[in-house]
This record gives sequence, C-alpha cells and structure tokens, in this order.
Amino acid sequence: MDRAELEATYLRLVREVLPDAAKLRDWPIRFDHCFMRIVLDHLFDGCWYDHLSREQPAYRQLSDDQLRTAIRLAERIRDGDDAMLAAMNKQSLRWRGKLR
Repeated sequence: MDRAELEATYLRLVREVLPDAAKLRDWPIRFDHCFMRIVLDHLFDGCWYDHLSREQPAYRQLSDDQLRTAIRLAERIRDGDDAMLAAMNKQSLRWRGKLR
C-alpha cells in the first residue's frame, strides 16, 4: 500500500468501520475520536500527544510503519470481543491519568 492508501484505510477503520461496529455490537465506545485515541495510545504505549504534535492530524505525522501498526490495532479492535475493547480503553484512560 502506498501512503495515500494507508491513510485512507486507517481513516475508514476509525471513522466508519469501528463506529458502525459499535452500533451493531452495542459497545459503550461509539465515537471515532475515542477509537482514534485508543489506537494511537496503544501505538505509543502511552498518551499519543506526548509523542506527536496536537497542531496537525496525528495520522499525518506517523511513519508508514506506524500507520500500518495503527491499522492492525484498529483491525484487532474490529475483530476482537467486548472485553478486549474494554481493556484497551481502560489502559488508554490510565495512560491519561483518568483511571487509577
């Protein structure tokens, strides 16, 4: 995949596929920005904005390899179960200091 295809795939997953799956599977996480947060935080094993500028879209700052990894993480969420998503969300919130 070239860069444009990587970006399009990532955006389709986090903006459309995961929110659509959330509706069908009754996930408590429903919004695209929440899925982006979870994916990016897990990409960096911490809060993504500790690693990237908040001045421009995060996906544009990722290397091609990082974008591929982000796609795999989003696909893992899509293909996983409710418990996995809940665990990923909790970890993301912990990294942000929103959970103890």
